[in-house]
Amino acid sequence: MSGLSRRTFLGAAGAAGLGTVLGAQLANATPRVCRPSAGTTAYVGSYTSTPPAGHGLDVVSRAGSEPALTPVRTVTGVPDASWFDRSRDGRFLYATNEGDPDGAVSALDISNVTDPKLLGSTPSKGSAPTHLSVHSSQKYVLAANYGSGSVVVLPIEDGGRLGAATDLQQHVGPERDPHAHQVVNDPTGQWVLSVDLGADSVYVYTLDVGTGKLALHQQVTLPSGAGPRHLAFHPNGRFAYLAQELRPEITVLSWDAAAGKLTPIAVVPAVPAGSTGDLFPGEMAVSKNGKFAYATVRGPNTIATFTVSADGSAITLASSVDTGGNWPRHLALSPDEAWFYVSNQRSGTVTWLPRDASTGLPGAVAGSLAVPSVNSVFFA
Repeated sequence: MSGLSRRTFLGAAGAAGLGTVLGAQLANATPRVCRPSAGTTAYVGSYTSTPPAGHGLDVVSRAGSEPALTPVRTVTGVPDASWFDRSRDGRFLYATNEGDPDGAVSALDISNVTDPKLLGSTPSKGSAPTHLSVHSSQKYVLAANYGSGSVVVLPIEDGGRLGAATDLQQHVGPERDPHAHQVVNDPTGQWVLSVDLGADSVYVYTLDVGTGKLALHQQVTLPSGAGPRHLAFHPNGRFAYLAQELRPEITVLSWDAAAGKLTPIAVVPAVPAGSTGDLFPGEMAVSKNGKFAYATVRGPNTIATFTVSADGSAITLASSVDTGGNWPRHLALSPDEAWFYVSNQRSGTVTWLPRDASTGLPGAVAGSLAVPSVNSVFFA
């Protein structure tokens, strides 16, 4: 997969006509200054350089407990926004700018969550940064450069801006070019984990918060061609669930935080037996109570729901529900976990589906918002 482009490998976006709806609504939206309650404002990322061109970063809102998303504004100057995280104090938002060959990370002031102010952008020292996270120390932003297969460390300066990179860790794929797809803290905040689709590996690092330097502690090598994409931890911090992009599977891993050791223990299908055609898992999520796990699957365009054992060590596929769109790249649960919000990239729609708290299962699609080349939803 040498030269693998993240937007050409799995196909070009389609349904261009749907993109005009949100653009018209945002153009006529009246700016609002407010500090709404949790879960009523969200940020929507979309690709500006992939036809049909998205807006980069849109602000949307919900009315109380109502699920529908309403456009508020587009924030200019944030191209190809594809992943978000915020500082612990809620003052700053960081977004990947998935440029290829030159990626960047944008910093925004969200003191007013409905009206983000761009503070600036900093080079990611690689191509197509697709994921980032604010380090537990709140001193750094770490980003995964998908195109060049590296992890970069960017210091957070006074006022929330990002400084020049303090470190860049280059992955090496034994059979294919590396493509770093995710970088996160473990639940204890002691370790940094990076998932690399091309290297079929998960890397475990330590970060020296004084120098901003990463040091490799463990490399977990998965079967060739698995294509690990994103992982999510169980709330107990002892297990993680890893979506394999190139196989319709979820790998269950045990996590020993004291030793910083990740161990694969099981592989579970993400689609019903007999499924054929394109089968590409995307996002991975776990409910707050740890009883359910979820994965989007592109191709059949479904949310796969898994029941989770009491200790978190085992998952079982319980259902597959249509997302109501094409190519579900990302899934977000509302803060109260009453709704799923699915970013369907090819159809250019964010759809929302109710979630039954007792069974964990999604219901039928209840509505949608047109967002051209959409890729993710992040609640403020």
